[in-house]
Amino acid sequence: QASQEELKAAYRRLCMLYHPDKHRDPELKTQAERLFNLVHQAYEVLSDPQTRAIYDIYGRRGLEMEGWEVVERKRTAAEIREEFERLQREREERRLQQRTNPKGTISVGIDATDLFDRYDEEYEDVTGSSFPQIEINKMHISQSIEAPLTSTDTAILSGNLSTQNGNGGGSINLALRRVTSAKGWGELEFGAGDLHGPLFGLKIFRNLTPRCFITTNCALQFSSRGVRPGLTTVLARNLDKNTMGYLQWRWGIQSAMNTSIVRDTKTSHFTVAMQLGIPHSFMMVSYQHKFQDEDQTRVKGSLKAGFFGTIVEYGAERKISRHSVLGATVSIGVPQGVSLKIKLNRASQTYFFPVHLTDQLLPSAVFYATVGPLVIYFAMHRLVIKPYLRAQKERELEKQRESTASDILQKKQEAEAAVRLMQESVRRIIEAEEARMGLIVVNAWYGKFVNDNSRKNEKVKVIDVTVPLQCLVKDSKLILTEASKAGLPGFYDPCVGEEKSLKVLYQFRGVLHQVMSADNEALRIPKQSHRIDADG
Repeated sequence: QASQEELKAAYRRLCMLYHPDKHRDPELKTQAERLFNLVHQAYEVLSDPQTRAIYDIYGRRGLEMEGWEVVERKRTAAEIREEFERLQREREERRLQQRTNPKGTISVGIDATDLFDRYDEEYEDVTGSSFPQIEINKMHISQSIEAPLTSTDTAILSGNLSTQNGNGGGSINLALRRVTSAKGWGELEFGAGDLHGPLFGLKIFRNLTPRCFITTNCALQFSSRGVRPGLTTVLARNLDKNTMGYLQWRWGIQSAMNTSIVRDTKTSHFTVAMQLGIPHSFMMVSYQHKFQDEDQTRVKGSLKAGFFGTIVEYGAERKISRHSVLGATVSIGVPQGVSLKIKLNRASQTYFFPVHLTDQLLPSAVFYATVGPLVIYFAMHRLVIKPYLRAQKERELEKQRESTASDILQKKQEAEAAVRLMQESVRRIIEAEEARMGLIVVNAWYGKFVNDNSRKNEKVKVIDVTVPLQCLVKDSKLILTEASKAGLPGFYDPCVGEEKSLKVLYQFRGVLHQVMSADNEALRIPKQSHRIDADG
């Protein structure tokens, strides 16, 4: 937010500090020339409205982007952003052939009813019958990949295999999608399988208005019984910023009409739906609460009632690593019984394990389905997941340190050189501040501090920044903006990838003050709240 006048004032001050002619020592003169050139390069970028807008929005990567030299000079940040995105699109199109979007699902159904519904009297003479029998009774595997052909055409290849109680089959599908305009796209689908004959389908998506769209999907399924046509149409509309309304009509083997309202906010997700159809008609209400924590924890519950019976479900999901989300849901239904559904999302892959516990409503099954996953999760989180994530973070930090070692070494040398060049200026600033009983930095440290007893084994990594901070004092004031302090003159990053703070002990009007500020936190001193109580 600095004005051009502020930029010029800072540029002049740093030029006076780093100008090579002000230093006679050959080594200091060489260091001053390098820092003086860096300051000049920074001023060239920030003094030009176009390059400053690019840097403010995209940083160094924006300045390194090819193609700016042929772009008409713009005035606003919005126009700069538009040009940058255009250049990015051109670069993405050159790499179009190398991209795919793999998605997959693996589902393993487990029959564990023998844990709760045993017939001991009938099978007491059978060898091994004293142990409950847990069986895998069904499996499903599906996978799809996308292959961009042009900037508007995409081919999608998908397949699936299913088996249940020893019987199974599979199919393979090929879809060709074309984006016809900014308002819509069309897709042709061809499929074949051993359980069903050839499939031909057409899907169309169209934005009717900025707040309303329609999707139509028609298909012809060929089989030994003849041709089975099907048609599905969905009309959707934004009711408000966070709410969508859907109307669906399906005609074919299982005809139905469905209407639903979905409200999705930062902290919750609510759905209410009603369906009239063959063979099932039902009403459903579900709610999900999103906790604003680091692990993105969510708890959910739903009630579904219809001709098939009534089902109550409740569960939770939580992020266990950067790309993995683990969830568990308990399903209690009449006449479906009790089931436990475990789901793991790993990037674009989904692993689903429905475990059928009992055909009856047994309190013991509900209890173990609820408490069991919680106990196992917290035990695994404490003994396996947490140590693994800690070790993974350490490996990533070590890798980051190794990759930036040469850059950090250069920054350290530049910072140390800047501190040596600041000595004379700091001496004059301290003399002026002492004369007016102003702001004098007694000690200042920047880096990683360990104050928590639980982290007492961690190593403190700080650097002394007393001289650089004193050099920034002007008229008995020190003002730092909301940005990483590692970029300040005379500073460097002593612990890459870790949380850093700035601790300052300073004197103002002859009284000691102390403050600790987070790395990206703005800081303004002196302040009365920083004063150290003499009695303490």
